Amino acid sequence: MRADLLLDDVDGLDEALAAVDRFDASLVGGLLRPQPGQADGPAGLAVAVAGTPLAARVAEAAEKTVAGAGDEEHFVALAAARTALLGAAHDALVLRVDEVVGRPAADDVADGPADAGAAGAPAHAPNLMVAARSWLCDLARAGWRSIDHDLVGGAAPVVSAMLADPAQRRLATLLDGFAAELAACCPGAALERVPVRRWADLWSRALLLTLPGAASAPATGSATGRLLPLGVDVHEHPTAVQAQVHAVFEPADGGAPRLVRASVSAPKPDTVVGAGLWQLLRPHMSLLAAVGEGCSMELAGMPVTAEGDLLWDDACARPGAEADVFATARVALPAAAGYAVAPLDRHPARIAVPVLVEGYRVREEAGGRGEDGEREEAGGREEHGGREEADGERDTVVVLDVAGCRLRVDTDRVPAAGPLTAKAVTASGACLGLLRWDAGEFLLQPLAVERTSRGKSVAVHAGAWAGGTTDKAGARAEKAATDAVKVLRERAGKLLRK
Repeated sequence: MRADLLLDDVDGLDEALAAVDRFDASLVGGLLRPQPGQADGPAGLAVAVAGTPLAARVAEAAEKTVAGAGDEEHFVALAAARTALLGAAHDALVLRVDEVVGRPAADDVADGPADAGAAGAPAHAPNLMVAARSWLCDLARAGWRSIDHDLVGGAAPVVSAMLADPAQRRLATLLDGFAAELAACCPGAALERVPVRRWADLWSRALLLTLPGAASAPATGSATGRLLPLGVDVHEHPTAVQAQVHAVFEPADGGAPRLVRASVSAPKPDTVVGAGLWQLLRPHMSLLAAVGEGCSMELAGMPVTAEGDLLWDDACARPGAEADVFATARVALPAAAGYAVAPLDRHPARIAVPVLVEGYRVREEAGGRGEDGEREEAGGREEHGGREEADGERDTVVVLDVAGCRLRVDTDRVPAAGPLTAKAVTASGACLGLLRWDAGEFLLQPLAVERTSRGKSVAVHAGAWAGGTTDKAGARAEKAATDAVKVLRERAGKLLRK
């Protein structure tokens, strides 16, 4: 691992992000009557995409917007330019990660499943798309400082109508979460701090998803071969939870190994937390049991998208032989390439590349996470299942010294639904994790660590409790969650009978 490359500048990255920041700042005050200082935002996007196919449309959009005459078409063009710049930043950072780990780039291998079909899909309910786009443009005109409950409430009827159509739920979920987050911050004039990058991310993504074909189902093919799990990334909201399994897929036909993901989501009551989350997820995906038991899976015709997401179907999988995660990381992971990323998913905050780091020293430093990081999630506020920390603990960060290079550990993302802790990372000698990029630096999110205990090598996994556990702490948390779920089901039954 060439850790020194993580510290080198990426050509053009600072300039692209600076153009995005200037435009995001203009959304704070609104685009209805841009103040003199805000004109640099739209104009900067036009300069940044000059020489690209977007140049003429974005230049016109910037000119009209600065003059206070911007309409929906112009705002869409500006959102597209902003997304293109972040997409270019994403691609440059991913190329740097490929250099760091010495792994084949996605473009060096077949792009997606060999039998992938066309992803085209007819447009659904265009009137709802127009209504959603109109609301988003009203937000941009007003600006974040001018939001109020009347303005934010305009999304409610649109979301309600969209949720009835499964084809609209991706955008409906994004709009619902975004509107809820805005409503919680009303009135905007009273906000001490505006999450500028985050709200601009959600706004531009939602606006582009209102365009015909933008939310079409991805092309899919099939995967047959061996799946070697690496670890589980847990995403937790107050009312929903998702577990995303990162793995190496070895095709049965002897093709190049690939990095894939398999996700499962479930609604949840806010009283179910910690290890109890697995009770909600296990019934929907047998892969979680394999992860907890340290086994591989044999796939036969498993649907997979052109972006490397397995559309999990238990009928297409069966348990395989035992597979040690760190053996997979040392043998199979270095040769596994990722899939190409869909255009709207190209964002620096969405980079999550599995890597194995060894031979490091661990130290703790003062200073915590910045207030306005780069994370962008398509559903409003998100928690990552992290553990509650004692007073002052957030002021200490764990850092790996890899051949003299500093790599910060993102302990905020370590889920409470497993035995892995920041203390275990501090005592480790090898760490398998997701390399991410946030707030101007690369971070490592631990999925599993290897440490020495009584002269033996012991592995600690974030997803060790995914399939069930005999661990005392995990068993207690499971029992508490079982009791909570039982009470909730009884109450729900009584309400339904009434």
